Amino acid sequence: MTEPSFTHRTPEGDDVARRICDTCGFVAYENPKIVVGSVVHHGGGILLCRRAIEPRRGFWTIPAGYLELNETPEEGARREAREEANAALRIDRLLSVYSVPRISQVQLIYRASLAESGFSAGPESLDVALFAFEDIPWDEIAFPSVHWALNHDREAEAGAPPVPFANPQGATGNMMPDGRRLGHGEF
Repeated sequence: MTEPSFTHRTPEGDDVARRICDTCGFVAYENPKIVVGSVVHHGGGILLCRRAIEPRRGFWTIPAGYLELNETPEEGARREAREEANAALRIDRLLSVYSVPRISQVQLIYRASLAESGFSAGPESLDVALFAFEDIPWDEIAFPSVHWALNHDREAEAGAPPVPFANPQGATGNMMPDGRRLGHGEF
């Protein structure tokens, strides 16, 4: 059996070039990735994970990652917390929905708490720790959306209405808060 051959062309009725099978006409759509994660509270602190993998190895993030097939966003957020921090979560509510078009991501971030008090570094983390908001290592945060989530969580904690936040006005995830422009391969 021969491998199918694909060419980039615009399907009839579409306005975007897609990969289309030359034999059967199958259109191989490429769609954004969905990232799920949580701002996790416990004992007055927020759980952060120091990344053991690229991109941004050694920087702090919230437990988050790609949603898997056949998984709800809440299940994915719980799984990511288990994988990165050996933590069991109790999901409170959806905190935010962020769009990062540069890397074709939609991020669903939840507010959560630890369902059990234990946690430790998983295989994708060098370290995990609880931080009071004022002690978060802001200069060592991995991604712009983590800054957004931590600050939106603070607003929610202060009584902001329980509706999901979105990207800050004009922010697309291209720049870190310190003004550094991110490349295509970086989150």
